[in-house]
Amino acid sequence: MTPTHLPGRPAIPTLPAVLDAFNSAPVEEVRKLLLDCLRSHRWAERVSAHRPYPDVASLQAASDEAAYDLAPGDLTEALAAESLPTLPDGAYSAAHMAMSAAHAAYESKFGHAFVICLAGVPPTEALDHVLAGIRSRLANDPEDERVVAAEELRRLARQRLGGLLGGAGP
Repeated sequence: MTPTHLPGRPAIPTLPAVLDAFNSAPVEEVRKLLLDCLRSHRWAERVSAHRPYPDVASLQAASDEAAYDLAPGDLTEALAAESLPTLPDGAYSAAHMAMSAAHAAYESKFGHAFVICLAGVPPTEALDHVLAGIRSRLANDPEDERVVAAEELRRLARQRLGGLLGGAGP
């Protein structure tokens, strides 16, 4: 499919063009891009190895499947690269302190950064959502929390992959 454009305006690549570029890019370039979505070399290898993808939904399904199959070491690798979500602009210092304290308690108990996907959460509610998530998940035992963290990583990878493809996909 050719890029779409209006007279006098630059051409804008359509989704198939972005997906075609992803499918045809050198494997090492694709793996680097994928590692920005989820910092697991095994996940990036699996997702890149199954190219070409006929559509974004197939790519996201492959991403999900690879994320579900992360071994404990892969999960540890991915979690080690994550950081606490950033606070919205204008957040007051007490919010920073509350976030830091909650995250420190979480990291002390579970040994890794707190991860949460904020897809669909309005920026004005992000801080409350993160703090509520940390507080409720502190009640989990370590094994249950690893399952929750793995699911959040899967959701983050899906969201980041959609961003990589220009916000495309279901």
